[in-house]
Amino acid sequence: MKLVVQVRLLPTPEQAAALEATLRAVNEAATWVAALAHQRRVFRNYDLRRHAYGQIKDNYGLAAQAAQHVIKKVTDAYATLHANLRN
Repeated sequence: MKLVVQVRLLPTPEQAAALEATLRAVNEAATWVAALAHQRRVFRNYDLRRHAYGQIKDNYGLAAQAAQHVIKKVTDAYATLHANLRN
C-alpha cells in the first residue's frame, strides 16, 4: 500500500528568489540543450551528456544533479517526439 502525502512549501522571500532563479536557469539550460541536440543530431542521454554537461554546469551554474536532469528531460522529450511522429 502506498501512502501519499501532500506538502506545501512556505519559503522565505530569499528562498523563493533562489528557487525561482534555479528554475529559470534549468529552463534556459534545457532550451540550450534542446537546440544543441537538434543541431548536432544527438538524442541519446549518454551522447548528449558528453556534449553538454560541462557547459551546463559552467554557463548556468547548475549542480551536477540538476545538469543531469536537464539532459535527461531533453532526451526524453525528443524520444517522445520521435515516437509520436512514427505513429
